[in-house]
Amino acid sequence: MSCGHEHEVDCRKVLDAVFLYLDGECEGGQHNLIRTHLDECSPCLREFGLEREVKLLVARKCGGERAPDSLRLSVLARLRSARVDTEAIEFRPE
Repeated sequence: MSCGHEHEVDCRKVLDAVFLYLDGECEGGQHNLIRTHLDECSPCLREFGLEREVKLLVARKCGGERAPDSLRLSVLARLRSARVDTEAIEFRPE
């Protein structure tokens, strides 16, 4: 995803790291870069809000249980793959 504007951090990189940001697991200055990007980029902020709501819903329904790291990594890989597959379909030249 790209909003069409230039940012210090690309929209795709921000959205790929949004769960790390939500979990407070960003390294170094990554947290500040993501926060600045979200402050500047309305499309990413909307996507962030959706991701945040999904995360809160899952936390509420799962009673705060934490999934094993292997499951978490597998789900993230599948989500990234699905996003790439969807974008390839949407932007395929005719």
